Amino acid sequence: MTDVWEVTCRPPGKRTLWALAGLGAAGAGLAAVRVACRGELLDLWLGAGLLLGLVGVVSLHAATAAVRADAHGLRSRTLLRRRSVPWRDVADLRVRRTYGHGSRGQETRRVSLVLRNGRRLLLPLPRSWSSHDPDFDAELEALRALHRRYGTPASGHVPVVSNRTAGHGWAGSLVLCAVLLACAGVAAWFVPGAAADERAWKSATPCTAGERTGSPPRERNRAGGECLTTVPAVIARTEANWPRQRSWLYFAGGRPLTRLEVSREAAQEFQAGDRVELTVWRQKVREVSGAGHVWREHAPGGGEVAVLAAVSALAAGWPAARLLLRVRGRRLPDDEVLPSAVPFAGALVGTALWLLPLCYLHPTAPLASSGAITWAAVGSLVSLGLFAWAWRATRVRAPAAAGTADVSAAEEEGAEVFLAARFLEHTDYNPFRFGTHIVLGGGPPAVTPHAGPGRFAARRIPVERLTVRKVRRVRGGDGDTVSRSWHIAELDDAGEPVRLAAAPDDLTRVLRALTDPGS
Repeated sequence: MTDVWEVTCRPPGKRTLWALAGLGAAGAGLAAVRVACRGELLDLWLGAGLLLGLVGVVSLHAATAAVRADAHGLRSRTLLRRRSVPWRDVADLRVRRTYGHGSRGQETRRVSLVLRNGRRLLLPLPRSWSSHDPDFDAELEALRALHRRYGTPASGHVPVVSNRTAGHGWAGSLVLCAVLLACAGVAAWFVPGAAADERAWKSATPCTAGERTGSPPRERNRAGGECLTTVPAVIARTEANWPRQRSWLYFAGGRPLTRLEVSREAAQEFQAGDRVELTVWRQKVREVSGAGHVWREHAPGGGEVAVLAAVSALAAGWPAARLLLRVRGRRLPDDEVLPSAVPFAGALVGTALWLLPLCYLHPTAPLASSGAITWAAVGSLVSLGLFAWAWRATRVRAPAAAGTADVSAAEEEGAEVFLAARFLEHTDYNPFRFGTHIVLGGGPPAVTPHAGPGRFAARRIPVERLTVRKVRRVRGGDGDTVSRSWHIAELDDAGEPVRLAAAPDDLTRVLRALTDPGS
């Protein structure tokens, strides 16, 4: 790869893309002719033509993309833009890894340029939809070889930036947090009105004779809510649809109304010919009562709306925690993996356990009684402790040197101790990366595919061949299977680089055993 003088990246399946582009042009022409001849904007053929036109535009954009690199620099081309960047302005080449649907979705890898002025440019090619793509890896290595020859790379390895690393963008978390907080504010604004409606409905009394005839001025009951009117009706038929569809009750003669939307269970319970009574409140049917079944319209009360506001505010804590971790790790290299935000999620769940019941029972005045004040004070102290624990659990730990970890009593007695640790490369003592633990004591250090007891299927580690180069934190290129809280030891195995991953304290104990077998 060091002898490469020019690299050209083109999209795979270029003929197919051009064929799709031509088909899209034909579809767009068909849509234009259809509109010109019939003058209709809503037509099946018109929709098909527009769909083909959209596919054609996407295919044309992919077919015209190209990246070329030589001694002068990088030149990229797309349908709408051309760029040229000399090697002296390129600080580094990185891999941008994204996922289609969460961390378990389809993986996409692209090459990103980091310029000397801090800007980042995403190249259209090469591009891969798999974590193991030899063509993508070869093109990336060829581009890095040219950069090493004619430029000055900032890193000696391939930085991989993903949603787990410090270099990932924070705008998405900020927007999501702001949206959830806005939803919480809107829901909180509706709490007093919902609570007042709930109290008025519970305290409403049947209308008097004057209220039923509508004599002015309109009288109110003692609690201040409108009165209840009862209207007889006969059900003509029912329509019970699936849960995601509306269900209806139809009334004979269209009196007092033609139909009423109800739940699916109510539509199944009522039958045609049933005589029912409709309870009307505030010019709306709130209850249908028959001989064997009663349906009541559910209106969210103040407690439910308050709970919704609290849930939205707590949900905003998750993107806020991720944003906090990125701010906290702003001095880390872009490809270093940040600690997980799961401890903050645990603190938010612990807060929800006491905050949601408090909001439900006291939606408008959460601190109106001494019991509620005590409840809120104790819960706040618990939440403060949980968030303090989460802050400590997500701290960035610097890699420790070998020999600083405490020796367990089992190791002092020479008993076998199994530590969760994995070599990330395929070696003779870790074939096909089968090892999940390293056993110390009771013999030489060995790799095992289990947590013990016993040395079944263990492979001895040739400590005489290994030399520790350095210990570092986890990077994006180490893979998503390595825990965020682990550290990586870079070893030299008779000239071959080998990586060993384990928790910080366990890694220190393993390195001490590898560097000092007599211990």
